[in-house]
Amino acid sequence: MTDDRTPADHRTPTTDPPAGIRPPAPPGGASAPPGGPLNPGAGRPAPLSAALPPAPRRPAAPPRHPTDRRRPDRLAGRITRGGDGPCYGLVTDDGHEYALHGPGLGTVAAGSTVVVTVDPAAPPAACGPGTPVGVVRISVVR
Repeated sequence: MTDDRTPADHRTPTTDPPAGIRPPAPPGGASAPPGGPLNPGAGRPAPLSAALPPAPRRPAAPPRHPTDRRRPDRLAGRITRGGDGPCYGLVTDDGHEYALHGPGLGTVAAGSTVVVTVDPAAPPAACGPGTPVGVVRISVVR
């Protein structure tokens, strides 16, 4: 018990230094921040705001234009007419059919999923049904 008739609890933390011990001086001889060197926020970055960020607004309507950037010289899809070339058939995921022409590209099996780099400037040959395009490269994905 202490003089004020309250039991002393040595486990309770205090911000006061123990008797006879002086707090360290600020570096470089600077004066102590307001509230003294034992200020709980002294030497720490300012806390982040406790307020929640504003919620994103819900769009009023779907976008008018595609939001994914697509390279105009790339197609991806499944080979429908394969073989040794130079003509191949391709159907994209959206159902668009292309007639690919590219000599010297090797054998591509029907049913293969591919990424095709096309050359719209190349004069396309008649390679069957679909939009005719010249092929620069075919990469089999699986």
